[in-house]
Amino acid sequence: MIRLFEKGVFVTKGEKVFDTLEEMTSFTGMSVSNPSGDVLFGEAAKKEASRNTMAYGILKAHNISDDMEHLKLKFDSLTSHDITYVGIIQTARASGLKEFPIPYILTNCHNSLCAVGGTINEDDHKFALSAAHKYGGIYVPVNLGNIHSINRELMAGSGKMILGSDSHTRYGALGCMAVGEGGGELAKQLLNRTYDFTRPETIAIYLTGKPKPGVGPQDVALSIVGAVYKSGYVKNKVMEFVGPGIHELSIEYRNAIDVMTTETTCWSSIWMTDEETERYYRLVGRPNDYHEVRPGTVAYYDGCVYVDLSTIECTIALPMHPSNIYTIRELKENAADILHETEVNMNRQIKGASFDLMSKLRSDGQIEVQQGEIAGCSGGTFDGIMAATDILRGKTIGNGAFSLSIYPGSMPTLAALVRNGAVSDLISAGAVIRECFCGPCFGAGDCPANGEFSIRHTTRNFPNREGSKPDEGQMAAVALMDSRSIAATAAAGGILTAATDLDIEYSVPEYEFDSRIYETRIFNGWGRPEPEKDLFFGPNIKDWPDMPEMSDDMLLRVCSYIDDPVTTTDELIPSGETSSYRSNPERLSDFALFKRDPLYAGRSKEVRSMDRARIEEGVIPDEIMKVYDSLKKVGISVDPVKTNIGSTIFANMPGDGSAREQAASCQRVLGASANFARQYATKRYRSNCINWGMVPFLIDDPEIIENGDHIFVPDIRKAIAENKEEIQAYCIKKDGQVIPFMTATGPLTEDERQIIIDGCLINYYRLH
Repeated sequence: MIRLFEKGVFVTKGEKVFDTLEEMTSFTGMSVSNPSGDVLFGEAAKKEASRNTMAYGILKAHNISDDMEHLKLKFDSLTSHDITYVGIIQTARASGLKEFPIPYILTNCHNSLCAVGGTINEDDHKFALSAAHKYGGIYVPVNLGNIHSINRELMAGSGKMILGSDSHTRYGALGCMAVGEGGGELAKQLLNRTYDFTRPETIAIYLTGKPKPGVGPQDVALSIVGAVYKSGYVKNKVMEFVGPGIHELSIEYRNAIDVMTTETTCWSSIWMTDEETERYYRLVGRPNDYHEVRPGTVAYYDGCVYVDLSTIECTIALPMHPSNIYTIRELKENAADILHETEVNMNRQIKGASFDLMSKLRSDGQIEVQQGEIAGCSGGTFDGIMAATDILRGKTIGNGAFSLSIYPGSMPTLAALVRNGAVSDLISAGAVIRECFCGPCFGAGDCPANGEFSIRHTTRNFPNREGSKPDEGQMAAVALMDSRSIAATAAAGGILTAATDLDIEYSVPEYEFDSRIYETRIFNGWGRPEPEKDLFFGPNIKDWPDMPEMSDDMLLRVCSYIDDPVTTTDELIPSGETSSYRSNPERLSDFALFKRDPLYAGRSKEVRSMDRARIEEGVIPDEIMKVYDSLKKVGISVDPVKTNIGSTIFANMPGDGSAREQAASCQRVLGASANFARQYATKRYRSNCINWGMVPFLIDDPEIIENGDHIFVPDIRKAIAENKEEIQAYCIKKDGQVIPFMTATGPLTEDERQIIIDGCLINYYRLH
């Protein structure tokens, strides 16, 4: 049972939850007092008790300003993988980087496969190693571990904060607040700037009860995602895990739930620590990084998600979002209706191909799947793989179409599984043990055949996350499940099966962490930069192109109009093979919106050519002069030579999912100057737009505009500088009709306003 509270709650000692202050006082005799000892009531009591959350204390410790409402945060360490670190270092380098001011871990777990693009992935890895030498970084070689397993084992610490350029940067179960952001925010930290953010609300995730045998962390996580995602209950907020149920969970169980909090669209997460947390820090050889993290005696939360762990069932998230959840029992009982509805929704969302999900329903009512994956930071934990081993020991997955691949989260995890015999048991059952690689999460590695259905203990099942190419007629589908139910399905030869349907005695072996595996292979240059060292540049590693600063007025052409309810970062810039070009801004930009609107890049390039001709030659094409003539007829004058011409897109809610800044930077490289949206799915995507000099416009009535229209925004530079709540704009239709409308940006910090005016973060640092 999961219940969302309509209002805020009080929690005492992290263990009991109360709807009101009066109820709490009556039941416990506790009250809320200010520092002077005066007993407080009403809003004053809520405000004072809100300072007793774990989140407030950690944020206060990392806020370098005196204002706890408008934070200026400095993080303890940074982390990036090989899809993002080249762009971040190039941005910081262009902005004056001399050395890394805090520990920066560079992992190589995403672009590990080098079949696409020749040597360019390995070139990026050598670039990172040279940067670790030159600037004093920490380099983790290819396949030694995925980014989040590495940070859990080596960097997370109680009360610390870590900023990563991967959206699943979450170490809250270890008492460490971690945030996934676009590369621009990491570049700021590398340049000794701050992460500026209005203090988020904090939501209690109250856990009680104990999970049934066979119910795993993915079942709990998906149940929470399904309960909160669509309503935005925790959007851009901190999820703070409290309650007695925490003590019933192993640390790896908590880690696997915690990493999935990203799929709720929360900003960060934090958990109470206990003896189990302390045991983990001792296990990985860092006992001094453990400190007790608990809320105060009475803490106030802006909302509460009440989770009775004993009621959670084995759960599946059907395509194409982690919030599209059903219990496996419910799905099997209503298979025809649920699969049909999912199929219709899938094919409405995907452009260029269709998927026959109903073909997976057999005449006997069973559901067939063709592939199982247990992988990475969510599924590839020691505990998760051991549970799968217990289910598969002595069994076989058979020699049919079904296959099972297992990707341990780190080499120490794999070594422990080898030592205790689990790997032998899994291989004997027919599983394939893969490298420490994040590929199954984003569409690289073990891509199913066309028409196949894959079940995965990974983080996402967005469109194309399994590597299919609908534009070429290729379509597969992914559902998310826990490793336990995946193993149960594997033991049944690919017939969808809940782990709770089996009678299994689960072993709980100790994870034997071998630190030598890291000590002998990781290059740790932190605190020892070698400025005389040269960076390694492969032929595909290119500098960022110049970006123009904002002119007084702005003319935009709408180059894509997307009316889907949500547009993911995977649709804005696809993952998979395109990742090989992440270090080449121009080449990568050709893939922008490629899966969703294949003509977008070409349209945007046309606009970019017009603006370059304006800047370099003072030439304004006839198409643009006709737009200005239409404006002149309604009394609006324009100086064509001094007005930027940029492209823009409209999407109802863009930016759900990955932190990858390329979702925004590729648009900017193609000449984009803005986005229009009803709302932005995540804070990180909006920040990416801002850091790349694009105005994050909001529009209440998008029906005013359509693809191919032009939008003129007079005095935009002044409006941004003054942070105006409303901005006048004009839509110029193809027939010359001019429609006035109001738009807005939402609140912008002083630095954000200047970044947009200067044209991008790189320009901002050059000029200031």
